[in-house]
Amino acid sequence: MKLIEITVKVFNKSFRYKMICLFGLTIFFLGCKVKMKSAINHVNDKNSPWQIMQQIVDDVNEPNIQDKSFSVIDYGAISDGVFNNSDAFKKAIQNCYENGGGKVIVPSGKFYTGPIHLKSNINLHLEEGAEILFSTNPSDYYPLVHTSYEGLELMNYSPLIYAYKANNISVTGKGVLNGQANSHNWWPWSMGVDHGWKEGMPSQRDSLNLPKLMSFADKGIPVNERIFGDNHYLRPTFLEPFNCTNVLIKDVKIINAPFWVIHPIKSKNVIVDGVTIDSHGPNNDGCNPEYSKNVIIRNCTFNTGDDCIAIKAGRDNEGRRIAIKSKNIVVQNCKMIDGHGGVVIGSEMSAGVSNVFVENCIMDSPNLDRAIRIKTNSRRGGTVDGVYVRNIEVGQVKEAVLKINMFYGIYSNQTGAFIPQVRNILLENVNVKNGGEFGVLAKGYVGSPIQNITLKNVVIEKVKKEFSLENVTNIKLINTKINGLPVEETNTNKQLNNN
Repeated sequence: MKLIEITVKVFNKSFRYKMICLFGLTIFFLGCKVKMKSAINHVNDKNSPWQIMQQIVDDVNEPNIQDKSFSVIDYGAISDGVFNNSDAFKKAIQNCYENGGGKVIVPSGKFYTGPIHLKSNINLHLEEGAEILFSTNPSDYYPLVHTSYEGLELMNYSPLIYAYKANNISVTGKGVLNGQANSHNWWPWSMGVDHGWKEGMPSQRDSLNLPKLMSFADKGIPVNERIFGDNHYLRPTFLEPFNCTNVLIKDVKIINAPFWVIHPIKSKNVIVDGVTIDSHGPNNDGCNPEYSKNVIIRNCTFNTGDDCIAIKAGRDNEGRRIAIKSKNIVVQNCKMIDGHGGVVIGSEMSAGVSNVFVENCIMDSPNLDRAIRIKTNSRRGGTVDGVYVRNIEVGQVKEAVLKINMFYGIYSNQTGAFIPQVRNILLENVNVKNGGEFGVLAKGYVGSPIQNITLKNVVIEKVKKEFSLENVTNIKLINTKINGLPVEETNTNKQLNNN
């Protein structure tokens, strides 16, 4: 009996020891798990803008188009630069579409044509040495289509390459898309004296043209009743996917555009990759995502007569009516040469813009006005929230490295009751040789100040004036050096705003 009692006591002690050890080990591993989870969360912080950017990039894939080829030559195309190949392109695209999609091949040679309309599951592929020469005769761009002009929807001339409500579309290859616009056609309509316009010539600014469209939009006139086209002098965009999903524009060179060059509007999952744009006409913005989501612009070269990249979201009441934000826009590994701005938001941005990411770009030209620019006013309204820039090399710009203007306006009557908001702007690891007039030029409203500008690891070797700030709150300067001198974090917002 005594032996049994001793055995039970030993077992109880052993059991208690095992339970204590097991409990201790459980606490230890739980602690490790919590620490590991905390470390993972720190690395993959959902609030980190660069983690958000990477997730956007990972989620956007190229269109999946079947490997079938349809050469335009087989449909009657002639590559002499004179014969009108509009029917040949139309037939090749239609036959490709009816057979489930594939590549419409444009071989080496010069192919003159009117507008090209793409359909779902089609890749317009230009082989090396191919050049498509687009007509400059406005009548060739009939019938009118549902499109947009400076953030206002209308029925107007067809874009040179157009897709409407299509899925899985591509324009690829090493060829050239030549709009043939110059100071004798399309460009004088801008009323630009540097682009062929002379006193007495018609232009987009005449009362029955752009002002009439603006009036229609303000009154909410249905788009199908906004009939423009001939005698209204509103130029067509070059390449416009309208309300499309899964779009790829890759490797082509685009020159001599009538108006905006690449204009994804109301589109999702768009990749612009390896494209070269060389077009110095009026309003020749390189790429203008508008009301669009998940847009990747990478490995491109922009040499333009207006903004290299300008993110849009509708104009005035039109933008507020449509109310589709442009968001999740990623710009990577691009080169910006001439232009009004490297990466720009606005001025047509009334529906709002958020989550813009710019990294690993080179911006350098005596004819590049600004590196990063946001432009809006109280007629536009809208909110810009989240512009994140890192690893940028700027050779020289004319006016400013960063410019934020909430009082922007080219045309008259650019004031209203819709005060815009701008917040959360980050410049990180930015090196500038010559910043022009200003390092940061930012002007907000007393009642709507620009909020949260951070400069981290920014070096501006030369600039005339470090800051010109009005109504800016919470500007952070971390390891930033301008004109050879460190800009201390101890500089208060009040001190900066008085500069």
